[in-house]
Amino acid sequence: MQNRLKDRIALVTGASSGIGEATALELARLGARVAIAARRRERLESLARQLAELGAEPLVLVADLGDEAEAQRIVHETERHFGRLDILVNNAGVMYLEPIAEADLGRWRRMLELNVLGLIAATQAALAGMRARRDGHIVNISSTAGRIANPNAGGYAATKFGVVAFSESLRREVYKDNIRVSVIEPGAVATELREHIGHAATKDALNAWADSMRQLQSQDVAEAIAFCVSRPAHVSINEVLMRPTDQER
Repeated sequence: MQNRLKDRIALVTGASSGIGEATALELARLGARVAIAARRRERLESLARQLAELGAEPLVLVADLGDEAEAQRIVHETERHFGRLDILVNNAGVMYLEPIAEADLGRWRRMLELNVLGLIAATQAALAGMRARRDGHIVNISSTAGRIANPNAGGYAATKFGVVAFSESLRREVYKDNIRVSVIEPGAVATELREHIGHAATKDALNAWADSMRQLQSQDVAEAIAFCVSRPAHVSINEVLMRPTDQER
């Protein structure tokens, strides 16, 4: 697979840590030139130095992906800088877990804006160029929470079920334009995501559950994404559901 993505242009959102960071590096190892987007400039600049060592010609884009205009801006800036966008990895997201009766709707609104609306806005911005070239690949990061809705995860599950549904609808709209769509649904992954949980009892329970198993690592998910986007043009991997071996649901 070495150089399978040579000269392909990728944009990875939520690239300042975890799955996004690992994905940017993995795509670069396969030869892609990579734009990276997130809010934390220092983290992005550190990642950019690693990408430059891999020859990825990184473009750093500091943006709040929960703002629809910002989500669209980073796509257009990537296209202006590199001349086009071939691969969009919509990874940015947060996870606020708490009982529905106690839910902070302001936080849930933020979660909806980032996990769903920002993803949709970035996708919209990318479609025109991909359709004009009849070439492109959009990868959306969902979760096993997009298949199974657990207690205290109502808002988060709603966003991830939404990502799955949006991805399939999108696929059926754009497959004739030779645009591929993949949705990735990881189970427990050892990332910063659980740090966002404000409800102490839910956070403690989820951490104990995750710590009871050999969790997925960000690199595991990055390799799944790289597999999807490095297939021959006639192969479209539409859905990847992946869990730790120890995870039941």
